[in-house]
Amino acid sequence: MKITDLIWDVKIIEKLEQKHNVQQHEVQEAFASHPYFRFVEEGYQTDENVYSALERTNAGRYLIIFFIHKKDKRALILSARDMTPAERKKYEQK
Repeated sequence: MKITDLIWDVKIIEKLEQKHNVQQHEVQEAFASHPYFRFVEEGYQTDENVYSALERTNAGRYLIIFFIHKKDKRALILSARDMTPAERKKYEQK
């Protein structure tokens, strides 16, 4: 999967910082490091499905990021948090 750019909503950035203690730059680092992508569910729009990206940040934090893969190859960020132990195990097996 190719991601050309990230799309941010101010409310999502605030939620990531307040609820999950994830900074915007950490999500950007994860996407820059060729994450492991997984299909999550079909989206409301045709060919715009929800995926997760699993990757480590430069500081070594294991994140899972949920996003909508838009038709123009951009990613609309929905959420991001630390991986659970099961998610981390699956990521390490990739």
